[in-house]
Formats: sequence, C-alpha cells, structure tokens
Amino acid sequence: METAIAVGQAFVLERDHFQALLDALQGQGYTVLGPTVEAGAIVYRPLTRVEELPIGWRDRQGPGFYRLERREEPTLFGYVVGPSSWKKFLHPPTVTLWKARRTPDGGFQQVVESAAQVPRYAFLGVRPCELHAIRIQDRVFLEGPFVDPTYRERRSRIFTVVVNCVEPGDTCFCASMDAGPWAQAGFDLALTELWDPEDHRFLVHVGSPEGAAVLASVPLRPATEADRGRERARLDEAAQRMGRSLDVHGLKERLYAQYEAPEWEEVAQRCLTCTNCTLVCPTCFCTTVEDTTDLTGQWAERRRVWDSCFTLSFSYIHGGSVRSSPAARYRQWLTHKLATWQDQFDTLGCVGCGRCITWCPVGIDITQEAARIAAGAKTQEP
Repeated sequence: METAIAVGQAFVLERDHFQALLDALQGQGYTVLGPTVEAGAIVYRPLTRVEELPIGWRDRQGPGFYRLERREEPTLFGYVVGPSSWKKFLHPPTVTLWKARRTPDGGFQQVVESAAQVPRYAFLGVRPCELHAIRIQDRVFLEGPFVDPTYRERRSRIFTVVVNCVEPGDTCFCASMDAGPWAQAGFDLALTELWDPEDHRFLVHVGSPEGAAVLASVPLRPATEADRGRERARLDEAAQRMGRSLDVHGLKERLYAQYEAPEWEEVAQRCLTCTNCTLVCPTCFCTTVEDTTDLTGQWAERRRVWDSCFTLSFSYIHGGSVRSSPAARYRQWLTHKLATWQDQFDTLGCVGCGRCITWCPVGIDITQEAARIAAGAKTQEP
C-alpha cells in the first residue's frame, strides 16, 4: 500500500533504505552533491552511492584546529561542517562576465558565449546554519534593488535536503544566532539522524511539494509521537551543548560605539589578514573584477572573482587604500557581520557555523572578540 505524502508530514526512513533516497533524487534529474572525505576534510562533491558519505567519521574542531577521526557509531552525518560551504555552487568563485575579440579593422567585437546549462543540484546534508546562510545570500542577491542573474539561475534549480544537528562542535554557536541546530522552514526535505546500537533511522520532514514527489518512491513509514519525542530530545540536547555562545542583544549599537576601541589594535597584532575567515564563511559575498587579454592581443575577457575585505586592494581608490591597517580591516569585517549587515539587509551576517574560528591560523574567535569589544561600550554607559 502506497503511503500518502504531503507537506508538513514526518516519516521514518530506515538506514538500510537510504540509498533509495539517493536513487529517487537522481531519478528526478538531480545531480546529488553531498559530504565526503577528501584530503583529510569533509567536502561537498557529486555522489551517487551511500558508501561515498563520511560513514563513521567525526571532526574535532577548535580555534585554528581541525582533524577528522574515526568514531564507533556508523553514522552517515556524524560530523559538523568542513572548510567548504554550499556558497560556491550558488555564488561561484569565478564568473566570466564577457569576452571580446579583435576585428580585422582594429576594433573589438563582444562575444556572448552560450552559457553551459546549470545542473539541477540536490544539496544533501545541508546543516541548518548553512540553510540560514543561503537564506541570507538570497537577501543579498535576490531581494534588493539589483538581482544577480547568475545566483538567480542557480538558486532556482536547487533541491535542499537538510540534516539537523544532533552533535554540535566546539566552535559552533548557531543557537545564539537563531540558525540551528534544527531547521524549521526553507527546505525540501529535512532529516534528523537517530542512532543507537539497536536502531539506526532518519526522521524525515517534508517541506515542499518537490520533496513529497521525491519521497514517493522511497520506503517509509509515518513517524510516531515516540519518534518525534526522540528527535526533540536529541535536538534540545544539542542546543544546550554548543561549544560557543554570543549575546547578540544590542550588539550592533555597542559595536558602533566602539569604533575607536583599543581592542581593535590588540586583535590586529594577531590577525594575519590572510582572508581565511572570509573564504570559508558561507555568507561573505565580496567580489572584484579582473580584465585579462591573451598574449596575441586578439582576445579580452572580464571575470568576476571572489575577493575579501581583508585584502589591501579591496578598499583601494585613487591615492591608496581606505583601510590600510590590519586593525581597520578586521574592524570592517567584524562590524559588517554583526552590525552594518543588519542595516543593509535587516539580518545578521553570521550564522554561528564556527568556520572562521576553526580555520583562522592563529585561532581568533569572533565570539570572544565581539563580546570583548562590545563590553567596553557597556562599561562606558551612564
């Protein structure tokens, strides 16, 4: 007897039937992108078989520290997040804007190449903080006065399978940012992995008609109240075990009051301005434009590439860089994430994934620095 599936319902998917979910996604024409182990890290790559997932792996993270290690439990999603995010599939690191070739009369003719068809991607294993980051980039690229056509096309072809977090890491603070550890909306399917020695299953929440259509060919049973209770207990426990926290109440105003605080110079003595934090961040969107020609001078090309507010050239105008010191560049980054982003997009620019802490070579912690700098404003209040 076929199970009726509707948006808002929850079902149980047994671990032994997980391959059926991958097959269903591929059967719907999606290229599945998911987590796998590569070069000692969890990265997102195309996959077709459940065996390609990081089965039985966990990550240990701390300020400036990341290691994969084996775990006893054969969980499929027993890690937190790796160095790469889904951003690169929606907001690519390099985009060709136009090409031109020299004509016989010495001029140039612009050549508009037919863009390659963007695959229909199924993002498998999106953490709630990462889903929140995608929503923030939607605000940036789709909901302002100017819409980015590259992002719009790619975003319209994405199917999202979220995996709720039942085991946060040492650098996680998504609960402080209201970005996890569970996803409440904005997904096609949301999974919660539930494992114990006698049982291994997933609770599946249906978030869209497309999600319901994918599940139509997957062996399921309706979730019971006991299943839901087990899920709630695991997620509530995860929310209490965050490795970090950040009080965002009034944080914007307190940071604005601290533009000249000496703490900016103190943290800058450690900061290498290496751009790691912005490259691993799932919400950073800064770019620059590069013009190149070939050796013969017959072709010219303009590309949009990722950039970072930590580079000296990013704020360069005639006469020099506006933010010439590391302190000014670190202040720009942190206050944009936690203050001015709210003025621009009515949301914080941080989702609490902890990547910037983990992948900072010197272990600078955004939660500690923001709290330390903002505390100066508290002590100065009358």
